[in-house]
Amino acid sequence: MAKEPTLDLTETPPPVQEQYPVKWYRSTFFNITILGLCNFAAPGIWGAMNSLGAGGAASPRLINAANSLTFCLMVVSCYFSSVIVHYIGIKGALIFGTVGYAPFAAGLYTNNRFGTEWLTLFGAALCGISAGVFWMAEAAIAIAYPEPWNKGKALGYWLTYRLGGQILGGAINLGLNADRDQAGKVSYTVFLVFIALQASGPFVALLLNRPEKVQRRDGRRVNLTIARNPWYEIKATTRLFFGKNFLLIVLFIGQAVFAEAVFFTYLALWFSVRARALGSFLSGIVAVTAGNLLGLWIDRTKVSLMTRARSSFWLIVTFQGGWWIWVTVLATKFHQSPRTYDWLSPGFGHAFAVYIFLTIGFQINYLFLYFIITNLAETEDQVIRYAALLRGTESAWQAVSYGLTSVPIMGAVGAIYINFGLWAIAIAPAWLLIRRFGADQEHYGHDGKPEVEHGSRDGASDDGRVK
Repeated sequence: MAKEPTLDLTETPPPVQEQYPVKWYRSTFFNITILGLCNFAAPGIWGAMNSLGAGGAASPRLINAANSLTFCLMVVSCYFSSVIVHYIGIKGALIFGTVGYAPFAAGLYTNNRFGTEWLTLFGAALCGISAGVFWMAEAAIAIAYPEPWNKGKALGYWLTYRLGGQILGGAINLGLNADRDQAGKVSYTVFLVFIALQASGPFVALLLNRPEKVQRRDGRRVNLTIARNPWYEIKATTRLFFGKNFLLIVLFIGQAVFAEAVFFTYLALWFSVRARALGSFLSGIVAVTAGNLLGLWIDRTKVSLMTRARSSFWLIVTFQGGWWIWVTVLATKFHQSPRTYDWLSPGFGHAFAVYIFLTIGFQINYLFLYFIITNLAETEDQVIRYAALLRGTESAWQAVSYGLTSVPIMGAVGAIYINFGLWAIAIAPAWLLIRRFGADQEHYGHDGKPEVEHGSRDGASDDGRVK
């Protein structure tokens, strides 16, 4: 049986004169830009709608239930996404993944304007079927296409486009609702723009180069094909999930992504329409900045991998803990004494700022998860499998979080308490994995990256189990 192609682990860039010339339209930068534009058109605009609080609706109940349905179906589509790649390739998977987003936006439009609920749920189902494949495909491309010394910057640049959708959506909504200082739903005109942008996603994805046509400055070819039969892929993906390495970060993934429903619901419950629009716009800008700064730090190859991994981990969990304490105190107070904050209201600043910080936390957690997966995957086939597992696990946690926040008491305070607890119990198991990155010099190269011996990394076998 043919051996799976291994990943290039050389982090240090060669001298410029030793780098291979590339055509601009085949370069990794071009392809990550196309990937970013797909991210902008699909999950970016989806995030823009949710960052308005409750998808722009007056009440978060229906929208949170719809999002829970989306993420439930994404768990299934993520799990089988490597099988889909086997049949239609990674580019085909990306195109297919963008198709279901526009129907969901259409459902939000009809609900906002006419009160229709069935199309919101139907659109959420279509979104879930396609989005799980999209999430896997974009993650695998973002990890495998760039040169090793550009991975952190590429991840930050790619994820910028997702928040770019949120920033644009927030700017549009802020312009349309700047005079609305009361609670309620946003203008339905916003959703017409969102539908048009999401419908452009499949056409943008057509511009992506297939892996074999990508030109990298290190001269290595990208190989994101799945050659083995689908049943083999299902078994290989399952083995990786139950491997010790991945199980150690399941709770850490949960505490990171559970937060999205929590802070979007917090924004919908306690702030006016224009304050929600301001939150969508401003939080995207600061989260982009924080994410790109973390990406630059991750790519500082002059600093050991151990230092970069450990310092990033402790910085993230420390700040996240402070923000959970802050929002727990506020939400408890607001639940006991309900109010609606506008940007002219007394006390707006301290209530609003924690939403901004939680959005920053979500972005840097998100990027750090890709850093972890990059250091776990030992072959290019495993990039696809780990990407599917990461996005599927994210989806499962988010299905739970959006489902819970659709219940009034959970949306108000309960989900915040749960997320705070998740953060606390996720730290120890994640640390058991993170502390090994670059730590064992007998098994790691001089640049801190693990040396591949007989197809293993970090002491893990091909099925993800620690030897």
